[in-house]
Amino acid sequence: MRLWGKDKVSEQQLISGCVTGDRSMQEEFYKVFAPRMFTICLRYANDYYQAEDMLQEGFIRAYANLHKFRNEGSFEGWMKRIFVNTAIEGYRKNQATNNMLEVEDMKNDLVQQDDFHHLSASDLIKMVQRLSPGYRTVFNLYAIEGYSHQEIADMLSINVGTSKSQLARARYLLQKMVLNSQRVQKYAAVF
Repeated sequence: MRLWGKDKVSEQQLISGCVTGDRSMQEEFYKVFAPRMFTICLRYANDYYQAEDMLQEGFIRAYANLHKFRNEGSFEGWMKRIFVNTAIEGYRKNQATNNMLEVEDMKNDLVQQDDFHHLSASDLIKMVQRLSPGYRTVFNLYAIEGYSHQEIADMLSINVGTSKSQLARARYLLQKMVLNSQRVQKYAAVF
């Protein structure tokens, strides 16, 4: 049983208070979960403002569905699912303008090892945000959330091959961004 806030409220008390409309519990609920859920929103959004919109939409959905939580599994996992689904729905709404193309036989010889040690988490999030919505969504679902290509294909109404090629292209572009970042750091160190 996790406890939060000044009055050390349990997770179940927090949920129950929100379901009954207790404003102080709703505020505490937001304070507890907003930072973690905003991180998810940032990974899927084009920018900070879109992430804020996703956060707001996700909390509206969470509040509306709190009564459906059955204490089966992790509550935080349940919350994350709501926010990932909110991001996916946002992607689907914009899918007409974000057409995915299959990328075959792409040259991928930029970075042979993970060389991210010089980057902060916020730098990495910014790089992921610079990916096109299609690449970013597949990358997040596969590399961060742990979904299989088949699950991603089903969620996004694409084929498995498209999911795989979008992931490969996202990785390629991220590696290219990391290399460019390293070059800038080396250049700055000279001066």
